[in-house]
Amino acid sequence: MQTVKLQLVQKDYGFEAVDEAGTIIKLDNSPDHGGKNFGARPMQMLLMALGGCSGIDVVSILAKQKITLRNYEMIIKGEREDGKEPSLWKQIEVTFVIDANISQEKAERAVQLSIDKYCSVAETLRLAGATITYNTVVKN
Repeated sequence: MQTVKLQLVQKDYGFEAVDEAGTIIKLDNSPDHGGKNFGARPMQMLLMALGGCSGIDVVSILAKQKITLRNYEMIIKGEREDGKEPSLWKQIEVTFVIDANISQEKAERAVQLSIDKYCSVAETLRLAGATITYNTVVKN
């Protein structure tokens, strides 16, 4: 079983989360709810986790195809449910920007495999009711 530890390190809501490898992530509540911008908000971290999970997939798929990346970027936007507690992600849009000598079709296939097949975070968000859309921009 994997374990992470959270500790309150800054008043009122500033936490540090540490994984088994010693990696530290800072978390905080939103400023309009008492946070002080000490770290990322937990719901934003879900979007970051989606980016990390899918990003690792896409980079791995492209590496197996011997594609050399000059640059790689993801832009993730999310919209949460209005007037509900808890307020879940309902719509997430991911833009993949791939700077490499690759066809649009190959890039789109790598992205599609990640989001629709391999990325566990994407599937977790979908099972929680989120709709995930994505598009791929290739810069040659």
